[in-house]
Amino acid sequence: MTERDSPTLRRAIRLPHATAMVVGTIVGASIFVQPSEITGQVPTITGVFAVWLISGALTLVGALVCAELASTFTESGGVYVYLREAYNPATGFLWGWAMFWSMHSGIIAAIAVVFARYTAYFLPLGDYGLKAVAIAAILVLSGINYVGVRSGSVLQSLFTLGKLLAIVLIIGFGFALGSRLPEHFVVDNAMAPASTFSGFLTALVAGLFAFGGWHMVTYSSEETVDPRRTIPAALLLGTIIVTLCYVAMNAVYMYVLPLSTVASSTRVAADAADVLIGFGGGATMSAIVMFSTFGALSGIVLAGPRVYYSMAKDGLLFRWVADVHPRFRTPHRAIVLQAVWSSVLVATGTFRVLFTRVIYTEWVFFGLMAIGLFLLRRRGDLTRGYSAWGYPILPIVFAVSSFAIVLNQIVTNTVESVGGLSLVLIGLPVYYLWARTGYVRGERT
Repeated sequence: MTERDSPTLRRAIRLPHATAMVVGTIVGASIFVQPSEITGQVPTITGVFAVWLISGALTLVGALVCAELASTFTESGGVYVYLREAYNPATGFLWGWAMFWSMHSGIIAAIAVVFARYTAYFLPLGDYGLKAVAIAAILVLSGINYVGVRSGSVLQSLFTLGKLLAIVLIIGFGFALGSRLPEHFVVDNAMAPASTFSGFLTALVAGLFAFGGWHMVTYSSEETVDPRRTIPAALLLGTIIVTLCYVAMNAVYMYVLPLSTVASSTRVAADAADVLIGFGGGATMSAIVMFSTFGALSGIVLAGPRVYYSMAKDGLLFRWVADVHPRFRTPHRAIVLQAVWSSVLVATGTFRVLFTRVIYTEWVFFGLMAIGLFLLRRRGDLTRGYSAWGYPILPIVFAVSSFAIVLNQIVTNTVESVGGLSLVLIGLPVYYLWARTGYVRGERT
């Protein structure tokens, strides 16, 4: 079969599905646990809302940058493609390298384990049982995405609708049944511990982590209907919806619970539910978190293989990874590869070390992506379907913020940060060794 006759990816993702992917990928377990991380660092109501609003605003600016790039380059791969085009194949390769070995596979493993832990609320699961449930979730969702992007995106849409309904109900019942507004919202901030700038940055990192995954919709451009318009619209709509949900959810937590409880709780959503509806509140919230994490996992499992597929087409992975299934029209071998490695990370528990050390490094690439927007605008051979609002100021703000996050991480966790950067940079000699063996995106080596 010639390359021309080879099966191609099927365009089946429309605006509702793409928006659901943005919302569903972002909203996982973080909003049900992450508020405590933020409140502990910024122990005032004003400070907490400031962190969530700034986190949402920065994510929106990143989405604006990504939206312009997505309207310019419509092949699958997202950030990998943008870095490759703005700089060189090596920079794109480092993103894909970090994605596969740690960042993306690690987050799949981590979310699958969270799903399993909340499942254990209802079933007696030991350590092996937790791992088995987590791996089963990965394999089931990989199987659904294997047989068609439409089935995967429809499943993602259904879970996202369910999540949004659950969040709306939590917000509604929280304000309807909560009755301690004066005690919790009228608070003497002068009595709260003073927060530091470093603490605020740490809280901001936690907030941005809760918004993680907003860029993943760009990975499946070749399977999106009219990607030049659909992906920018989905990025903007999805980010705004999530920001509104997050701010409202935090308002409910602080309406129902004292600020000190929000700061110290390890399961703030369940604690709020216990206060609101008494016995059974924890079980109800555990079921909601299971539903939410499974939906987020669905979108993340769908997104990743499209990057590896694009890298393989460029000669930066084994060519067989770029194979498209003749019947299902999906990058089936890339899906299997991701499922196997993510399952290995769950089984061995190594995802914890890899993920915590490397996840912050994605902000190095986000900063480079924002700077790359300036470089790409100077090229006369490109046309874009959307221009980022606020250019050039907002992309500069996003780039500076991205590098500030990385710098703060290096200062506060030097040993761990150096280890994480080293894991990423190991990809450079691998790239040059790989490039010597064949063809790499337009250049013989």
